[in-house]
Amino acid sequence: MQVPFLSLKDITAKYADELHEAVLRVTDSGWYLQGNENKRFEEDYAKYIGTKYCVGVANGLQALELMIRACKILNGWNDGDEIIVQANTYIATILSISQNNLKPVLLDPNPDTLELDVEAIEKAITPKTRGLMLVHLYGRCLYNEKIGEICKNHNLKLFEDNAQAHGCSYSGRKTGSLGTVAAHSFYPGKNLGAFGDAGAVTTNDEKIANLVRVLGNYGSSKKYVFDYIGENSRLSEMDAAVLDVKLKHLDDDNNRRKQIAKMYYEGIKNPAIKMPSILTYEENVFHIFPVFTEKRDELQSYLKENEIGTIIHYPIPPHKQTAYKEWNNLSFPVTEKIHTQELSLPMSPTLTDEQVKWVIKCLNEWK
Repeated sequence: MQVPFLSLKDITAKYADELHEAVLRVTDSGWYLQGNENKRFEEDYAKYIGTKYCVGVANGLQALELMIRACKILNGWNDGDEIIVQANTYIATILSISQNNLKPVLLDPNPDTLELDVEAIEKAITPKTRGLMLVHLYGRCLYNEKIGEICKNHNLKLFEDNAQAHGCSYSGRKTGSLGTVAAHSFYPGKNLGAFGDAGAVTTNDEKIANLVRVLGNYGSSKKYVFDYIGENSRLSEMDAAVLDVKLKHLDDDNNRRKQIAKMYYEGIKNPAIKMPSILTYEENVFHIFPVFTEKRDELQSYLKENEIGTIIHYPIPPHKQTAYKEWNNLSFPVTEKIHTQELSLPMSPTLTDEQVKWVIKCLNEWK
């Protein structure tokens, strides 16, 4: 039995008629940037997330970078000021801090929950600390009340990297609405994916939202008038239309992911394979289902032989990348262990129960 890691073709086929209609509506309109499709999606996504504002941008990295830059400008931060962030994240999170001439302060996560340790956060705060970047990695909500209290008590901006957690919640509130401002990626493989690169920023702060929009439009709030040195980061009308279609089905798709995850948690019994601690199903939308084993490469090869697709998220942590060679001698043992042991199993709303059972059977028979 073949089990693809993720079939974007199958996902698109689920909503083919609605998507074709949306695409034709855009092509027939003759309007491809900053039009009604953007306005509609921004309004619908802000309502879904539970924020007053949503600003569509070109991709997830620029959503991260622009939200930080807006806060830096509005709050008068200096180059070299610090933002605390977990070390076990995709490099885009780190790049967005560096690109704003701010200093990423890396912390190891808890090895079981993958959450940041509250005591470690407080120990990392210095007079230069301006914010905390919380990455809802794998689709797991990593927010808790203690983190909110720390940010409030130390006057820190709470940034959310919500690239992998569309639809995830904490006590009835969606991730992307829990902090000061949040960045979202709609890369095609995400739970809510566009037809190409796309992203958004959500916030309840009008000044942040307005400035993100200006910075992403060449620094202009009025045509040919430039108040800032901005960049070109705008969500296309085509992707806005596609995302608005998929948004209507996001909760159903996430519920299917949760059903698959439940099968994995209940079915995988191999002692050589470890799974992350179980959160409530409200707090996890299972963008990725990671497992951990000391023989990760052998397991991946074995699953490939059985026609099961997997991906490693991510083989090299940011502090070991050549781009950050000044960090290469730093040690984050939990992060390094995660990056050498993590393997992502197939996780998609289009998977059948039979395919999931085949994955479980193969995992349990692996020695």
